[in-house]
Amino acid sequence: MSENYDVIVIGGGPAGYPAAIRAAQLGLKTVCIDAWLNKDQSPAFGGTCLNAGCIPSKALLESSELVHRAQHEFEKHGISTGEVAFDLAKMQARKTKISRDLTGGIKALFQANKVTGLFGFGKLLGDGKVEFKGHDGKTQELVGKHVIIATGSAPVNLKIAAFDNDKIVDSWGALDFTEVPKRLGVIGAGVIGTELGSVWARLGAKTVIIEALPTFLPMVDQAIAKETLKHLTKQGLDIRLGAKVAGAKVEGDAVVVEYEQGGEKKTETFDKLVVAVGRKPYTDGVNAKEIGVAFDERGFVKVDGHYKTNVSGVYAIGDVIGGAMLAHKAIEEGVALAEQIAGHHTQVNYNAIPSVIYTAPEVSWVGLSEEAAKAAGFEVKTGTGSFVSSGRAKAMEQAAGTVKVIADVKTDRILGVHMVGPFASELIAESVLALEYSATVEDLALTMHGHPTLAETFHDAILSVDGRAIHGINKPRK
Repeated sequence: MSENYDVIVIGGGPAGYPAAIRAAQLGLKTVCIDAWLNKDQSPAFGGTCLNAGCIPSKALLESSELVHRAQHEFEKHGISTGEVAFDLAKMQARKTKISRDLTGGIKALFQANKVTGLFGFGKLLGDGKVEFKGHDGKTQELVGKHVIIATGSAPVNLKIAAFDNDKIVDSWGALDFTEVPKRLGVIGAGVIGTELGSVWARLGAKTVIIEALPTFLPMVDQAIAKETLKHLTKQGLDIRLGAKVAGAKVEGDAVVVEYEQGGEKKTETFDKLVVAVGRKPYTDGVNAKEIGVAFDERGFVKVDGHYKTNVSGVYAIGDVIGGAMLAHKAIEEGVALAEQIAGHHTQVNYNAIPSVIYTAPEVSWVGLSEEAAKAAGFEVKTGTGSFVSSGRAKAMEQAAGTVKVIADVKTDRILGVHMVGPFASELIAESVLALEYSATVEDLALTMHGHPTLAETFHDAILSVDGRAIHGINKPRK
């Protein structure tokens, strides 16, 4: 016998679970199906983000940064600890507990909002019908007026460096090492590669990051990207740009990687190799193509401006539709779609999506870089603020980094803010709000920031745009 719902969500990650919760809050009978199994075969909501990505990586980044600070910074504060040691097993246990606490929280939120949560697989059958197959193999037919595909993405597996889940691993595998590799190789110097490289480098691994592109972090304003590269290199990360991997193979207890850089063929040997070259949409087993859902040439589900596919009553959100593969972007799409289904008028501002790299110092940005703004035809003016002159940053022993503001000469509107520095992940929120409200440089120049705070550095950057910086050096006026 079929069970009827207003909304059926397939996928319980950052796109799916918020969509389910918001739909239920709006009075729609909702079910959320998720197939995730942890390595111990325990089911969990939250998708890659909570179980094998955003959250566990931040837990290890925090732990490893504390080790690094204890080893290199505490003495400057007058704190003596003796030789600093760490217990990797305890770090891993803490990381796992944090993830489990949060995924359990989703289950509790489902109960509080009257969302039916099911662990297993959802398969589209057409005409609003979905086959649910539990992990025990039992099946049930569900019928929904609205069906949402929110199945997320999976790591790209390179044929020339295929995962064996032992020596050559994806980002999830890199979060579960039981001992620190003496030599670690990472293919890909993007967000995931630099974060994972930072974790293990801080804990003692000699880490080499191999990046095919000649430019470091091309999506970031290049002044900020170059400064970030300088900081990471100083910390011991060996980042090799313009290095194209030709192949990787396991030989005994090692991984041998062959690559070409500057026209020269090179070889490196590692204990572990992490492949972090991006993610691809994951729709395996959903049966979307079979019922006629259209996909683009890269495997993303095609949707219109309201997340509708070409099949009536079927929608898609999150990583499966492309764009920025970020949890917060997926969350907002889930909420917006649920509200649209309920008859509300909502939208996501894709020009104000923040991005963060949780290295130390952190990197964050929103809106256009100077390079992108000029390419789009804007006449730009820029300003910078340095954490070197921040009293709060100096007190924290983290006085490194820069905030850069990019604005339109004609309208004074802020086009983008890119920064590297302490707690850049938190500081970027003010810039997101500025873009959301189409703020001008003058608008923010007139706002007051607490002293001493890290946020003052952003204010310095704003003032610097028009040569008004008090705590920084203004550019000579032409």
